[in-house]
Amino acid sequence: MQTGSGQACGPPAAGYQAGPAVSSAFTATRFVSWHSDFAAWVDRLGWLRTVSDWLTGVLGPVRERHQDNLALELMHGGRWAGHPLHPALSDLPIGLWAGVAILDATDRDRAPRRGFDAAGVLSAAGILAAGATALTGLTDWTVSDDQDRRVGLFHGLLNTVAFGLQGASLGTRMAGHRSTARALATASLTVTAAAGYLGGHLVFTRGVMVNRVAWTAGPRRWARALPEADLPDDSPVAVEAEGRQIMIYRHRGRLYAIDNICSHAGGLLSRGAVADLTVTCPLHGSRFTLANGCVRRGPASQPQPVLPTRIRNGWIEVRGSQPTPRRTANGRTQR
Repeated sequence: MQTGSGQACGPPAAGYQAGPAVSSAFTATRFVSWHSDFAAWVDRLGWLRTVSDWLTGVLGPVRERHQDNLALELMHGGRWAGHPLHPALSDLPIGLWAGVAILDATDRDRAPRRGFDAAGVLSAAGILAAGATALTGLTDWTVSDDQDRRVGLFHGLLNTVAFGLQGASLGTRMAGHRSTARALATASLTVTAAAGYLGGHLVFTRGVMVNRVAWTAGPRRWARALPEADLPDDSPVAVEAEGRQIMIYRHRGRLYAIDNICSHAGGLLSRGAVADLTVTCPLHGSRFTLANGCVRRGPASQPQPVLPTRIRNGWIEVRGSQPTPRRTANGRTQR
């Protein structure tokens, strides 16, 4: 007996006559899937694609020309901070502008007055923090791709609108127009919240700037990867062992095995260039040492997992760094 349709969500099939219960369930589904529908709608905006392509054409060559620049790498955060700086910096303008809204809501003095007050100080500090946040966000945007890049651009445009509204709020506040300043500050915080939601979508739904190999493991025991005769010297080869994608490289008789999926954005390292036992990701230019997986150049912030290798009976074998413990005859465990 069939107990389910196999379709977790989405509209009923064409021509299907849904009963009241099914219609109610479909309506409920729409309420919980609106966020993915919204992201898809953003991605389909023609003008956004045009602007994204134009910015990519302008900023892409600049990033590639200066990707060895230390200042540019520090803007990512990368190996120096252990993760991107942009998400941490984004908390500053959000928090400061939320403080503006709280001070405005609790201010009982409605008389016009010029100059800075406590809310104005927080507004100005948030504007300064937003400038630094925007620079790091733009730097991260240049190493994103496809839908992530377009949704990220929309996220940035919303933040730009919020920045402008907060600047206008500060200006009218200093001029003594408190009611107008409060309204503009509230609008700015609202737009900032919408932009922050899209930022959360990029990180938690799309996995942007998330370590792509954080959960990779195995093979749990030694597994054959490829015949030794099929591995040329000084040429990376992609293999798969127990579902894990691995890049194997041999130099002067020594074997190196490293996770083939770049920790930054999932690029295939085996398609990149290798020089001085350092592999360059072909997607965004991150560099990793083959011996220990350490990051030599960002935007990657996390090292690549390396795997032990050996040669047995003409085969190159690999395993994860933490093999499965096995019990001996006396009941003890060994690896």
